[in-house]
Amino acid sequence: MSKKIETFNKEQLKKDLPEIRPGDTVKVYQKIKESFKKGKTEEKKERIQAFEGQVIAKKHGKGVSSTITVQKNISGIRVEKIFPVHSPIIEKIEVIKRAKARRAKLYYLREAKGKRAKLKERPVKK
Repeated sequence: MSKKIETFNKEQLKKDLPEIRPGDTVKVYQKIKESFKKGKTEEKKERIQAFEGQVIAKKHGKGVSSTITVQKNISGIRVEKIFPVHSPIIEKIEVIKRAKARRAKLYYLREAKGKRAKLKERPVKK
């Protein structure tokens, strides 16, 4: 039975993902389904929304259940979103900038302000 689960999980893995590390600035393109009523009929639309921010954590390894926590600053308010990396809702993930991080989890950036909240940049390899 476990062989069936393993083969199913391998089929669900995405192959075109970049290497994502804590400290990277990424742009995550997420599919959003919208439904609204137009007269008597209900219309369903699907659009892609981008969420750009800094990866502060990567969890659960490289399997199907792996997630990344992305933090974004919107007019002084920090917003965090947790994305399941191999989810069919995620269209694609782009690495925009790389930064040197000396820790695996950058939770200290939640409270950090000013110079302490900045990470040193590292060149992006394509």
